[in-house]
Amino acid sequence: MLELLRAKRRPVKKIFMAEDQDASDLLDAIEFEAQRQRVPVHLISMARLDREAKTEGHQGVMALAQPLDTVTLDDLLGVKKPFLLVCDGVTDPRNLGAMLRSADGAGVTGVVVPRHRSARISPTVTKTAVGAIEYLTFSDVGGIPTAIDQLNRAGVLTVGLAGESQDSIYDLDLGSGPVAIVVGGEEKGLSSLTRKRCATVVSIPQLGRISSLNAGVAVSVAAFEVARQRRATS
Repeated sequence: MLELLRAKRRPVKKIFMAEDQDASDLLDAIEFEAQRQRVPVHLISMARLDREAKTEGHQGVMALAQPLDTVTLDDLLGVKKPFLLVCDGVTDPRNLGAMLRSADGAGVTGVVVPRHRSARISPTVTKTAVGAIEYLTFSDVGGIPTAIDQLNRAGVLTVGLAGESQDSIYDLDLGSGPVAIVVGGEEKGLSSLTRKRCATVVSIPQLGRISSLNAGVAVSVAAFEVARQRRATS
């Protein structure tokens, strides 16, 4: 909520706060920033807030804001040295939120999501991402395989993540050019067509006995490896 106000990327119509809450520095900061931007703040009952928010994780405050704008894939490719996260059928909203939080921290310049059969940017995603969605740029596409084709033609290194791959992400040059990390859903991973379209499919080497990482953790490790290599070559 506070990042929504600070980012100033989309208009906030009004904010609802639950009455009779314990004092909180975060709530005070939200109220102060809302007043500074002349966004109306309405005190309502917790029961009404529960109904309005449609999520159990509202933490006593909710905003009515303009939906996130999306851009075309060409727009994402228009930035210098794109670093993209491509989500192929990620349906768990908490996983998606965790991925977006890591993406922002690692310097991802754009996120590609499918219009169908995927988690949307919901209140749960927003909460888990801890404000990261306010700073990321999204492109929603009709099909991920087609989008990967376009990325390949544009000279972007498309890197699919698959725990069973024998190739290590640490053997790739991820710092010298445009790159896209492609992640699949928690249950099935990359779809077969998406996997075929990726320029390379790699795993994250592990030393323990568990065969694969949670998809959100895998994205975090991969994204920060890209960030590390980019910093080394800058």
